[in-house]
Amino acid sequence: MTNGHLTVGVLARGAELCSLRGTDGIEAIWQAGDPWTRHAPILFPIIGKVANDRLRVDGRDYPMGQHGFARDRDFSWVYRTDTACRLMLGDDARTRAIFPFAFLLEVEYELHEATLRIAFTLTNTGDAALPASLGAHPAFNWPLVAGVAKEAHELVFSEAETAPVWNVSNSVLTREDVPSPIAERRLPLRSRLATEDTTILHPPASRSLTYGPVGHPMIQVAWDGFAELAIWSRRDADLVCIEPWIGFTSPVGFDGEFRDKPGIMLLRSGEARTATHSITLLG
Repeated sequence: MTNGHLTVGVLARGAELCSLRGTDGIEAIWQAGDPWTRHAPILFPIIGKVANDRLRVDGRDYPMGQHGFARDRDFSWVYRTDTACRLMLGDDARTRAIFPFAFLLEVEYELHEATLRIAFTLTNTGDAALPASLGAHPAFNWPLVAGVAKEAHELVFSEAETAPVWNVSNSVLTREDVPSPIAERRLPLRSRLATEDTTILHPPASRSLTYGPVGHPMIQVAWDGFAELAIWSRRDADLVCIEPWIGFTSPVGFDGEFRDKPGIMLLRSGEARTATHSITLLG
């Protein structure tokens, strides 16, 4: 897709955003190289992990790997134009074997000048209540601009983020409040970030942030309808992920029914929920 301001690539596999470039040619999205071979996976029906990689429904266990199955399924194209596209994934025999619920997950991408808007709509198409989590996992190149030091980059939040945060360690949520690393709305991106695991704002006070090096092209990420925001990187990859979530990985000690999992959303029969986020390239 292109509109003269942005050129965007989207894959049918996982409905995954794989490229986002402005007129300056700078690629914002991590290009799925070693050691992390994804771009911006969609997390559904879980975020993170469940205990023993087993999802429990009515006393029965179903196998469920990290971040769920949507990121590895081929979505169907609803439509494609030069500036927008919509993809969908519904339940079938394969999904019901590991996730015994009816659902329709739709993902829409729309270009508006220098902004890419992404909308996720989850609909319960069955008779029973639908428990699920849903999240975005876009990975941005770090450094964003070639030749600029990683340490020159920072996240600047639209609001003060003074509340304690949660950390995820070894894919398990501790649920222990720790002081926010964000000071005066800023989170400098130092190499130490990549030695830690995921930091979760629950909920963030902000609805947007900017990412990039001061004095150079930057990115604004905004979100609406999501309950959490996660920041993640890793020591062996030049990327940083800014992730709006509904839900989170299983906390320490939880091994109960999926519908009772902390952070889960529960949709009634016929109910739909939409959450959006956007990525804007700033000059």
